[in-house]
Amino acid sequence: MQLWVGLGNPGPQYAMHRHNVGFMAVDAIAETHGFTPEKKQFQGWTREGRIGSEKVILLKPGTFMNESGRSVRAAMDFYKLAPEDVTLFHDELDLVPMKVKVKRGGGTAGHNGLRSTDKHLGPDFRRVRIGIGHPGHKDRVHGYVLGNYAKNELDPLADMLGAIAAEAPWLAAGDDVRFMNDVAMRLQD
Repeated sequence: MQLWVGLGNPGPQYAMHRHNVGFMAVDAIAETHGFTPEKKQFQGWTREGRIGSEKVILLKPGTFMNESGRSVRAAMDFYKLAPEDVTLFHDELDLVPMKVKVKRGGGTAGHNGLRSTDKHLGPDFRRVRIGIGHPGHKDRVHGYVLGNYAKNELDPLADMLGAIAAEAPWLAAGDDVRFMNDVAMRLQD
């Protein structure tokens, strides 16, 4: 069993924020792969399903970004999972918009959701880093991250989320390189 966590902030006012792209990614995966309806659980919302031969629990923490790790830890403990069984989908300032990279372990790069998860799990979980780009100056980061996607970004955003969902079987199978390559290929068309 795997636990896939989308990071974001709960509430309709945050729905289209760049910081919520993790929520968007797990929602796209759930819809594409026919997961169960959302259930309130682990201080968040879960959906269950299968991707390939793997059982996957999708989790959207309802604790707000800064406390995401509490929700992730509660789900991990319930299902008796190790950090290696956890995949986090999150926004990444240091990647160009709509670029998707996967890595295991690493630092938190000032990301409060990663920092909270790292505090509750340690650093050994897998991260699906979804590029949002950098606004150019550090003083503009807060407003940029907590701002909505621009109108001209909506089609590329939908394409990227669709590619993540379509190629999720590679992620479930543990083939991170194939996942990244196939997502990139879909986005080149």
